[in-house]
Formats: sequence, structure tokens, C-alpha cells
Amino acid sequence: MQSITPIQLFKALSELTRLRCVSLLLQEGELCVCELTHALALPQPKISHHLGNLRKSGLVTDRKSGLWIYYQLSPELPLWVIDMLKTMIEGIKTEAPFSHDMLTLSSMSNRPENLCSACS
Repeated sequence: MQSITPIQLFKALSELTRLRCVSLLLQEGELCVCELTHALALPQPKISHHLGNLRKSGLVTDRKSGLWIYYQLSPELPLWVIDMLKTMIEGIKTEAPFSHDMLTLSSMSNRPENLCSACS
């Protein structure tokens, strides 16, 4: 089990782009960078920068498949972190920009069966 302190957790989530990424990952499971850039309507370098910070904090892990990198919440996060994230996401998922992010992601035209076809 990975060790993360409350201070590290809240520091990682204190930036809106990182919080938006974590929100989507918690709700969707695993996403590639192109799905996150589409959902958040932000440039790939900015998304990748914030995902790198989340990876360094231990909140997310990544895996490479061909040219594409997929991200998910770390399966080794302590239960208290998962519980806190679920509670937080439940409270913000209907607020802007979080609700808009989910709508934008779900409307991604080249994303059959919740997997970005550009990443296959």
C-alpha cells in the first residue's frame, strides 16, 4: 500500500486541472491523454504536465500502449484516500466545470465503448 499524507493529497488536488483529471479518472477508471485533452479542452502539454505531477504524488499510475499513455488512479492508494476522493467527487460532479467535463468526454465522437479509438 502506498503512503500518502493528507498534505500531499490536498497539495496535489489544489490545482483545478489536476482536480478535474482526478474527477474524470475516478468516474471513468482509465483514460488516455487524448481523452483528457478533449474533455478538459486544454492543450496536451498542459494535461501531460499535470498528469506528471499527479503521478509524482502517487495519485495516478500510467501504462503505455503503443504510442498512447493511459492513466488511472493508483490501485495502491490507501482506502481513506479513495473514500475521500469519492466523497469529494460526489459533491462536485454536478458543478461546473466538472459536469461539463463528463458531458464533453461522453460526447467524444471517436470513443466507442468508452475507449478512445484514436488510442487503439
